[in-house]
Amino acid sequence: METGVTDQGFPAERIDTSRPHPARMYDYYLGGWDNYEVDRAAAEEVMKLAPDTRATARANRAFMQRAVRTVVQAGVRQIIDIGTGIPTSPNTHEIARRIAPDTRVAFVDNDVIVGAHAEAKLTNEGNAAFVHADIREPRSVLDHPTIRRLIDFDQPVALMLVAVLHFIDDASDPEGILATLGEDLPSGSHLILSHVTADFHGEERRRAEGEDVRKIYDRSTAHLTLRDHARILPFFKGFELLDPGLVQATAWRPEEENGETGTAGETGKGETGEGRTVACYGGVGRKP
Repeated sequence: METGVTDQGFPAERIDTSRPHPARMYDYYLGGWDNYEVDRAAAEEVMKLAPDTRATARANRAFMQRAVRTVVQAGVRQIIDIGTGIPTSPNTHEIARRIAPDTRVAFVDNDVIVGAHAEAKLTNEGNAAFVHADIREPRSVLDHPTIRRLIDFDQPVALMLVAVLHFIDDASDPEGILATLGEDLPSGSHLILSHVTADFHGEERRRAEGEDVRKIYDRSTAHLTLRDHARILPFFKGFELLDPGLVQATAWRPEEENGETGTAGETGKGETGEGRTVACYGGVGRKP
């Protein structure tokens, strides 16, 4: 089994620091240091317009950790983490391997910045690999030689799309992307998915915040598409939602919280300790 590999190098000079980048902005929301002044400035603008942004990022992170523990405890030993973002410890492989040390993890992202960090922080671990590929071309992910060497598609796989699909607009056909990604997954596989939303805000605030925040992300390297519950739920087509379903991220099995939230903590309640509303849905589905 392949260990500690990347499919190409990522020289620092290819990193664009002239525009804000969503992965680095997210790192800043979490209290990390892998970001630049342009990212911090844009992130501060977002947080001024949407004061619950940092609380939402932390809740999303905590949801991810609970979800990974859940699927690994269910017997899954292979994970494809698409849109992994800048590594923040404990990361997917660290969480999984505390339960099952033999878990194999393929990290996938389309950004050179993430690739550079992954090469330094993720792929020096055994049975972990980074693949430079774009979710908008799902077959290029599934058919990548590194994925095929690391992942056995005859055994259950956990597919992770955590805080990814709100950067995929409707014109890119997110349902079609998910259908393709699900084609090769055998019975017993799981889908871990989270998505930001404005559902938990009043109508006036939802319109104003959503439009202004989208304008900030339009200046970055990715655009933001906010969706409501009814629009996110179809992403689980072909999977049976585990209890409690697609819910506010903090409401997804908060009793399983063990405090491992990485850079930032999370209370596991609908409102965080900062008194902010968590504007994010999370859910886990199982392929029958």
